[in-house]
Amino acid sequence: MKTSSSKKTFWRRTAIFGGVCLMAVSLAAYTSAKDSKADPLHIQVSDTPVSAAAAGFPSFSPIIKSVSPSVVKVAVSSEAKISRMEMPNMPNLRRFFGPGFQMPNEWQQRRMPRQEGVGSGVIVTKDGYILTNNHVVDNASEIKVSMIDGREFDGKVIGRDPKTDVAVIKIDAKDLPAITFADSDKIEVGDMVLAVGHPFGIGQTVTTGIVSAKGRATLGLDYEDFIQTDAAINPGNSGGALVDVQGRLIGMNTAILSHSGGNQGIGFAVPTNLARWVMESLVNNGRVERGFLGVNIQDLTPQLAKQFKANDAHGALVAGVTPDSPAEKAGVKSGDVITEFNGKPVTDSRHLKLQVGITVPGAAVPMTVLRDGKSMNLSVTVKELPGEKLAENMPAANKADDALHGVGVSDLDQATREQLKVPSQIKGAVVTQVEEDSAAYEAGLREGDVITEINHQPIKNAEQATAVCEKPANKVSLVKIWSHGGSRFVVVDESKAG
Repeated sequence: MKTSSSKKTFWRRTAIFGGVCLMAVSLAAYTSAKDSKADPLHIQVSDTPVSAAAAGFPSFSPIIKSVSPSVVKVAVSSEAKISRMEMPNMPNLRRFFGPGFQMPNEWQQRRMPRQEGVGSGVIVTKDGYILTNNHVVDNASEIKVSMIDGREFDGKVIGRDPKTDVAVIKIDAKDLPAITFADSDKIEVGDMVLAVGHPFGIGQTVTTGIVSAKGRATLGLDYEDFIQTDAAINPGNSGGALVDVQGRLIGMNTAILSHSGGNQGIGFAVPTNLARWVMESLVNNGRVERGFLGVNIQDLTPQLAKQFKANDAHGALVAGVTPDSPAEKAGVKSGDVITEFNGKPVTDSRHLKLQVGITVPGAAVPMTVLRDGKSMNLSVTVKELPGEKLAENMPAANKADDALHGVGVSDLDQATREQLKVPSQIKGAVVTQVEEDSAAYEAGLREGDVITEINHQPIKNAEQATAVCEKPANKVSLVKIWSHGGSRFVVVDESKAG
């Protein structure tokens, strides 16, 4: 850390002044000691063991003694790789050696160094199954598992799930200290927790904090429902245990939010209910079997809630229904708001995706939807998720009272359909221009989007889209678009344009 010269001078002066004061005090004490004999020191010492509780704060020592044997260090190595060397001066070499020159193999390739890393894991069964993060063991050619008692085992990857960052490894051992799981759905913000792992590979370390938040989505994974905690988590803690004050596993430490690479009080853990489901699926089936509903969904904003006559902004808005899907067979329609699934409230689109994902394929589950302000009960039989599965412009609208002012569209011809990979069943007008200072741009409309509905009216081509926009009933328009493989709704409010 840099300091200015004035600050350095200030500290030097302070140090000198402090030294002078110290010498003065020492001299006075020495003079006094010469005049009278000093009293002997009377230090109070207690041989009683350190209390398990002090001033109302308990010691976590008994908990850690039971938990720490279940948390292991996971050291991984990956094989050295061969990469081709870039030779920007190759033409000069050919010119020097002649037109038939071929660069020797040892010049073309070089061996990258062997990669090594350290993470953590949690023993979940007595016969050696260990829970850890996918990013800890990804591309690992060798895994060494070290226990707190000094024993070391070779580890084998049983399965990985990048969509949740969960992995399962196995060691050949018996009668291991398996941890006890808790129901992670029952934790509350403010509950005290402890994080146990091997940060920086320095050895097992325990930190404490509270549950700061639930249901976080921060890493961009397909399925996220993280527990947030302020317990210190650092590199190497990945795959370690997040436990409650009874020593039960409530989460697996996975990531930190940091600008420095170290702990800044915001860490995330995969909740045990999700990790356990993934683990059991990997062990029992060799892969993760996820449920499939067949809908394009989006969060229900206050604006959308008003348009679809929902009392609040809770639920998942159905923007599209896949033909011949479980949702279509159950009677789900575009514009429905799914408020409950399998007996659990649906908070938003992400939570619905999680709930559907963990549903066993083939199961018939109840579902509640809101349609035109009325609640309806449906039953859907979930299937297994399928395998990890522009033309001439029409001028942009220029009239100030147009519904989609500043938007240009064209017909969705075959060439454009192939370019944008639009399915054959999608009809509409393709957006070719969106002015950046328009209300449509602010709402999320972009070039390449396909407008399929405007205010619940189906759109078949650019001419129809333009005609519908010329005389809007009001300043707010509900637009349904298809984009990047799915449908969604946007609300364009021209009264807030610019």
